[in-house]
Amino acid sequence: MNRSKDISKSNLAWRYWFLLGFLALCGLALFYRAIDLHVYEQAFLAEQGDARTIRFETLDAHRGVIMDRHGVPLAVSAPVETVYADPRYLNVNVAQAKALAEALGQSYEKLADKLERSKNRHFIYLKRKMAPHEVSKVLALNLDGIYSKREYKRYYPAGEVAAHVVGFTNIDKHGQEGIELSYDDWLSGEPGKRRVLKDRKQRVIKDFGAVKTASPGKDIRLSLDMRIQYLAYRELKAAVETHKAKAGSIVVLDIHSGDVLAMANQPSYNPNNRSNINVAHLRNRAITDVFEPGSTMKLATIAAALETNKYTLNTRLDTSPGYLRLGRKSIRDHRNYGELSVLNIIAKSSNVGTSRIALDLSGDVVWDMFSRLGFGQGTGIGFPGESIGSLPDSSHWQPIEVAAMSYGYGLNATALQLAQAYMILGNGGVKHPLGLVYREEHYPGEQILSSDVSDSLRKAMKAVVAKGGTGTRAQLPMYGVGGKTGTVHSVGSSGYEESQYKALFAGVAPIDKPEVAMVVVIDGPQGAEYYGGEVAAPVFSRVVNGTMRLLDVSPDKESSALSSGKSILASRG
Repeated sequence: MNRSKDISKSNLAWRYWFLLGFLALCGLALFYRAIDLHVYEQAFLAEQGDARTIRFETLDAHRGVIMDRHGVPLAVSAPVETVYADPRYLNVNVAQAKALAEALGQSYEKLADKLERSKNRHFIYLKRKMAPHEVSKVLALNLDGIYSKREYKRYYPAGEVAAHVVGFTNIDKHGQEGIELSYDDWLSGEPGKRRVLKDRKQRVIKDFGAVKTASPGKDIRLSLDMRIQYLAYRELKAAVETHKAKAGSIVVLDIHSGDVLAMANQPSYNPNNRSNINVAHLRNRAITDVFEPGSTMKLATIAAALETNKYTLNTRLDTSPGYLRLGRKSIRDHRNYGELSVLNIIAKSSNVGTSRIALDLSGDVVWDMFSRLGFGQGTGIGFPGESIGSLPDSSHWQPIEVAAMSYGYGLNATALQLAQAYMILGNGGVKHPLGLVYREEHYPGEQILSSDVSDSLRKAMKAVVAKGGTGTRAQLPMYGVGGKTGTVHSVGSSGYEESQYKALFAGVAPIDKPEVAMVVVIDGPQGAEYYGGEVAAPVFSRVVNGTMRLLDVSPDKESSALSSGKSILASRG
């Protein structure tokens, strides 16, 4: 009996100490785990917790401002709000969905379809780039899963007037056309980040501030003078509408620097509202579209002739009987002008006279002059989509090709290239690098022609707009101007179109001390008037008149009214 009792007490003691040891080990294990979690794994666990609650949100960067040479804004970024949703937490009934659709300015059916298609996603845009007061109506519905964030929307104060130069961005602020595209990296800023604490429904509980500050993009100042740009655009649009033309372009250059003061096209578009845009209207035709420059090239041919010293403005040539046969082809004037001086060959725009001069010079001489003036090569302006035109190699030219080239057929050029050529012809023969971006300092240009040749060419330009010339409608009462008219057949799918023309005028002003070079192109004028002197020259006249006043250029001649008034005063005295 006693022995059995001793064994029972021994078993109980063993069990007691075993249980006590087991509990002690469990306590030690829990203590070790607590130490491990609070000391060794604290950083890991905090990181995991933050990963589930701490978020980094992008801070939108302000895109740089585009402005004209005087600081007038052409493209600015305005703060807006974007509404987005997390469909996992968006649980709305029909009434709430309709209220949300109304606040977003969308149809209920469109919104319901979007939510249904995106129900398994974590993020969807409901509407981007909304005005802050519109977003407040959405957030006032107090719906779970609906959020907003700050973004910037591009706005173009000048609208369609400068659209082809400035261009536009897409909804993600990437440049798509114009300066916005070519200087996208310069204008784009660097987005920042902010650290926030969110709950399980992705609502911001606490904002810890910016981790990385957003860096705004850099501003860019263009060479455009918006006063001249508005004037040029207005007159071009009026001419295109008056003559029911297909399109038109105008380029105005500062003759001393090569700065583009104005560049406008028709038809244009409104970059602030591109919902129903015609893609064909996006082209900057002054830079991308090429055409045969026609009779505007006759001055370049005469420049080559004057350089040889074989010709002067007074040299006379016989253009009888009003046409010139070269093989099976005939070159014709409007009528038989008989004997003409080189000056009058330009004033009357004689194809026969210009052809005879070119054939005497040779194709190589003509080609060399055209090439030096910038035809068949880029202007270096750095604009996306610029065409270089075409200037065929002269080594294989036949006589008919030399003749045709002399009056602007057989080569292609843009309005900008033609304006560059007239800048050189009219400014003493100096070729300045063209620029759309404003330059504080202007570098010396390259001497392409002698100043004597340039002086003679300005006299020829002056004769074109004088009585008896083809460009009399370019005249101004207070300023002397000069230039050259051009009328060329448009090229269609099957060659030259008999009843479709391009009306051109290229010139400089004031003619004695030029400040600007300008080219006007009217494509496809309809009706009785289609010649360059009838359609394009009046546009040149009106734009030059306004430009001279805007640039504060003093009149270089007296108007007839002023002269009459002085005569009366003199007689009374």
